[in-house]
Amino acid sequence: MFASMKLTIWGAARTVTGSKHLITTDKGKQILLDCGLFQGMGQDGNILNRHWGFEPSSIDYIILSHAHIDHTGLLPKLIKDGFNGKIYATSGTIDLCEIMLLDSAHIQESDLKYINKRKREKHQPILEPLYLAEDATKAINKLVEIPLNAKFVIDDEVSVTTAESGHILGSVSLNLALKKANGEIVNLTFTGDIGRKNDAILNGPLPFPQADYIICESTYGDRLHAKQEDVEAQLLSIIQKTCVENNGKVIIPAFSIDRTQEIIYSLDQLSNAGKLPVIDVYVDSPLSTKATQVMAAHQEYFNQEILKYISKDGNPFEFPNLHYVKSAEESKKINDSKKPCIIISASGMAEAGRVKHHIKNNVENARNTILLVGYASPDSLAGRLKAGDPEVRIFGEVFKVNAMIESMENYSAHADYNEMLEYLSCQNAAKVKQMILVHGDYETQLRWSEKLNEVGFSNIVIPEMGDEINLN
Repeated sequence: MFASMKLTIWGAARTVTGSKHLITTDKGKQILLDCGLFQGMGQDGNILNRHWGFEPSSIDYIILSHAHIDHTGLLPKLIKDGFNGKIYATSGTIDLCEIMLLDSAHIQESDLKYINKRKREKHQPILEPLYLAEDATKAINKLVEIPLNAKFVIDDEVSVTTAESGHILGSVSLNLALKKANGEIVNLTFTGDIGRKNDAILNGPLPFPQADYIICESTYGDRLHAKQEDVEAQLLSIIQKTCVENNGKVIIPAFSIDRTQEIIYSLDQLSNAGKLPVIDVYVDSPLSTKATQVMAAHQEYFNQEILKYISKDGNPFEFPNLHYVKSAEESKKINDSKKPCIIISASGMAEAGRVKHHIKNNVENARNTILLVGYASPDSLAGRLKAGDPEVRIFGEVFKVNAMIESMENYSAHADYNEMLEYLSCQNAAKVKQMILVHGDYETQLRWSEKLNEVGFSNIVIPEMGDEINLN
């Protein structure tokens, strides 16, 4: 008896985190595309991260689009709760997962120590981490490399063709050929997160094979990025005003992968041009430091422009007065210092990691600037700062927002709607049976669906959590 081939959405449904899409084949095989952590959703996210909509032990294997924690961060918990299959990913994704999953476990344990201390003082129930470092290590040991920009046969029902998506190192679209019980092939593409054609470091996204069904991200489905040539001038202006005129600090919450390296690369170029003021620049994130080393080792993903820059000027991630901070003691010294500086620290949404401490210690000082350089979900700390909240809660304490809040979305690793439409132009829209929108706020997805409809995609759905889509 054969089951009906279907897709069930268990994450990134009308929200931007927790990517998790479950395929059930005609023969009942269970394939999970991504296994991401819900981030920046407060207590709702905590609940979602602790409960599956499916049985982990029933999953046969997982295929990853890329290494970001909102796409991979629940892998250790899935294993802890019974999953025992293989996890397929590109070499870049594997190398990043090896550092990111352990970092995620460490952050949970360290942040919960601080939070639980306050809970004990208030006689409230304490929280347990979702998983420990040993669970992250088990997940890392299950990673299996699949080729880049090539076809890989997994079994008699499933093959996958990867195509670079330009979002972060190792990121790809997953193009699955699913064999039905009658021998027919269903072609399903999961775009993952779509990168930018003119990324400063990475190759742009590549076309993908014609699909019957497309699971498409929607993050910037309602907006356009600023012109690229304005970016370095805007960054330099913020640094000049904050560090030189106000004698303050620029705090930059940045994702450890790609975003941090893009900012370092911009500062490297400003430094080489003699434009960067003589101030200390700190990369205060052990993960960012390790990720920069991984990036430097995977130049096969780099575009021609940065390769040309490297051949002329050397390491694009190293310049005078740049410091990679490792220990917590060094991090604390930065906060104690009164000297102007730039601090780049994870995480990008300011929901975890050392950047929360930097914001906590600097947000009430009007001389400082908090510079937001990418997408932040509305409920995250970065999202609340971006929205202009006069006060923010950090580690259970309330702080007045006196620092300047600046935003530079052009550093975003997500394509805007014109870039996504160009990416999707490789498809004959009339042959796509269904476009399934994920990884976006609902209002954004509604506007994105209108733009898709204008270029010929006719059957567009915006699923809710747990919705099933028939693939027959």
